Amino acid sequence: MAKLYVVGTPIGNMADITYRAVETLKSVDFICAEDTRVTLKLLNHYEIKKPVISYHEHNEDTVGDSICDRIAAGENAAIVTDAGMPCISDPGERLVRRCYERGIEVTVVPGPVACASALAISGLDTSRFSFEGFLSVNRKNRAAHLAQLAAEQRTMLFYEAPHKLIATLTDLTAQFGPNRRVALCRELTKLHEQVYRTTLGQALEHYQTEAPRGEFVLVVEGCAPPKEPETSLEDALAAVDALCAEGMSRRDAVKQVSSDSGIGKNQLYRAAQEREGGDG
Repeated sequence: MAKLYVVGTPIGNMADITYRAVETLKSVDFICAEDTRVTLKLLNHYEIKKPVISYHEHNEDTVGDSICDRIAAGENAAIVTDAGMPCISDPGERLVRRCYERGIEVTVVPGPVACASALAISGLDTSRFSFEGFLSVNRKNRAAHLAQLAAEQRTMLFYEAPHKLIATLTDLTAQFGPNRRVALCRELTKLHEQVYRTTLGQALEHYQTEAPRGEFVLVVEGCAPPKEPETSLEDALAAVDALCAEGMSRRDAVKQVSSDSGIGKNQLYRAAQEREGGDG
């Protein structure tokens, strides 16, 4: 049975393509590309002569079904994007979904991924991370997205174009604070590859005086986990008892001990009530 091949392509350096990817592109009947002009440069470089059709966010509804029709009729197809893995922040994901809905097999030919490459050389925590892609240009949606990330402890990855970088750094700084660490990775695998490790505030200041160039992956440090209170609950309750013995009301004692210990006021008050069996 014919199938759709999801093929990763270089994110900058033409040499970063696998033997399997080249052989797959040579073997399929046709190739679906985000921008046919970009893909043709790659195909010509490797002397691959195959029909290329345009498939992108503006024509996916009309072209998607015809692609599936051709695969269902027995033609093998590959989908590529301008750089990296298709279907990641890319309309290719909807073509894959269409294929599954129609019982068409989909297989992956993995290749370079910009976000993973940036994370690997960022110098930030790689144990847990969250891929956030491109922020919305809609101000309301953008603000809501960043608000959801206010307490995110994982390292966050964003894509951004140079002409939007300052606006994005402004919003990230407002949300996460100027001291949050960030690695700005640009032109990955290309001649002018650069990793700029700094803070959000310093990055904003830097790019307000030096025009951003190239495509960016922003690797942003997650927020610090909440500190565990140094005082145990039992010790805090004992401190409440001591203050009450000196004549302070339980409510005021709880408020003071909560402030001193870092234990939540409501938690401490409930525990004191449960132990004493009433308000005093």
